[in-house]
Amino acid sequence: MATYVLVAGNWLGAWAWTDVTNRLRAAGHDVHPVTLTGLGDRVHLASREVDLDTHIADIVHTIEYADLRDVILVGHSYGGFPVTGAADRIPDRLARVVYVESGPLPDASQLDMLGPEGRDATLQRMKEQENGWLEPAPTAADLASDDPTYAGLDEAARALFTARAVPQPLDTNAQPLRLSGDPRRDALPHTLVTCMFPLEQVRAMVAQGHPFFSGFAGKEWTYAELPTGHWPMLSEPARLAEVLADLG
Repeated sequence: MATYVLVAGNWLGAWAWTDVTNRLRAAGHDVHPVTLTGLGDRVHLASREVDLDTHIADIVHTIEYADLRDVILVGHSYGGFPVTGAADRIPDRLARVVYVESGPLPDASQLDMLGPEGRDATLQRMKEQENGWLEPAPTAADLASDDPTYAGLDEAARALFTARAVPQPLDTNAQPLRLSGDPRRDALPHTLVTCMFPLEQVRAMVAQGHPFFSGFAGKEWTYAELPTGHWPMLSEPARLAEVLADLG
């Protein structure tokens, strides 16, 4: 049986993995869903000082204090950034790194993925908000829209998202990821679980050197395709659990 550490993306906590966690544990696996500082049941710890380094430390400490080894470390969306940082710091404790709707983007931040104009627009919008350091979660109207990002979320999943998602501390998305370049991280097996992009398109973009896939070079990769929206742990938890179980 395998050991999993699960890290969700923006606005979410360990609660988002409940169905996946229960299914993996029922199959005999050891599963540790992580709530990052300032999110989920740790929302009371949100502050301007919470940044990407804080979330990397959350993951490292989860693994080290539980003395976990041969870990399959899973990062969803934004969670891929602190997962990459954690893998850079403790590669000897990991068996595999898995990116769900995410990927390794060294020397970049989540906001950088929006491009210069998108990044500047987000920062300007944040300055105009009352607090200036919390990025709001999608609204109920957003979740019910035709945006393909939210595909597959049924009424219960949308209600859960609306009830439990919380604003994201800005510097977790604005701070660039800085890596040591430890070759042991690149030597780990890596898996991409793609949902919104067909696998054929992903392979083509990797081959073409698309910037979104610049961190894929120099690593051993396997791929899994799970057609749904951007939050498969909520829209397709049974199928996502199967994909992850197959890696164990």
